[in-house]
Amino acid sequence: MKIIVTGGAGFIGSAVVRHLLNETDHEVVIVDKLTYASDSRFVTAVAANPRCVFEQVDICDETAISGVFDTQQPDAVLHLAAETHVDRSIEGPAAFVQSNVVGTYTLLDTGLRYWRGLKGAKHDGFRFQHISTDEVFGSLGPDGEFTEESPYRPNSPYAASKASSDHLVRAWHTTYDFPAIVTNCTNNYGPYQFPEKLIPLMVIKGLHGEPLPIYGRGENVRDWLFVEDHARALCLILEAGVAGETYNIGGRSEHTNVDVVQRLCALLDEMCPNAPQGSHDSLISYVADRPGHDLRYALDCGKIERELGWKPRETFETGLRKTVAWYLQNSDWWQPILAKTYTGERLGMALKAVGNG
Repeated sequence: MKIIVTGGAGFIGSAVVRHLLNETDHEVVIVDKLTYASDSRFVTAVAANPRCVFEQVDICDETAISGVFDTQQPDAVLHLAAETHVDRSIEGPAAFVQSNVVGTYTLLDTGLRYWRGLKGAKHDGFRFQHISTDEVFGSLGPDGEFTEESPYRPNSPYAASKASSDHLVRAWHTTYDFPAIVTNCTNNYGPYQFPEKLIPLMVIKGLHGEPLPIYGRGENVRDWLFVEDHARALCLILEAGVAGETYNIGGRSEHTNVDVVQRLCALLDEMCPNAPQGSHDSLISYVADRPGHDLRYALDCGKIERELGWKPRETFETGLRKTVAWYLQNSDWWQPILAKTYTGERLGMALKAVGNG
């Protein structure tokens, strides 16, 4: 197949592209606007591969997106392009509505016109796969898991924008018979993750001997999924999933935020002994909680396990060790980001501060 991967220069998107190029014979068309969280160095690295093409395009630009479809004639779309950081959505929700809602609509509208013009096996085999999040379901109590049939109750601007895009995809399938699939995943982690996210941020701050800030009391629970396991799942669903279906993808690795940070500290103690402050967990601090911080997410991923035979290869222990080791060995990747793009500052408090004023 020839597969368009939107957001293919981002964290999860680049993992998907690496998997497609290294583990399959498919051709890849990376579509990416190259925002702050994209990695232009990755695009440069894969540019020499004859099975990979890069298109620097904003998914909200209907003319440009139509040109990509017409020129590349894809067999499938893996739609990962999105604004993803909850804290940034609190400070600037408009960008999330534009990218996640308007961008998804533009892709659906363009994809529908393109699909209707296809003939025979190319028409019948076309797939549009939309990658979403567990955050659309809202907050769980201490027990239970979200299933593919759970109602949507998004609580952050980010989650609301992704819920909106999920609904658009389902509407296009139901109304127009567009061959679309939705996937919802838990928290991803692994190499090449932009350092504003919890795990890389804590590793880098720990290396520098800086405070390790944890929201609230650190009791919020997330299920953690190694990004390469997620990439395998997405490609399996694209090849063997059923149009119109939804698939949950999780790591079956629930941990509180404070537990995650403590595990990171233990790994840093092991891999970087003799730090000036002693044990890295002495750096842990607790800060004001994020506005609207959901207590717990967890997904029932039994459907993909039963129907497609997928299971994560990495446990949280093995995946976290690989991740920490990668950040320690690849400071030349993240140091330029800290120097030019993101300095590790706290985000997501703007609206709370206004409300208190």
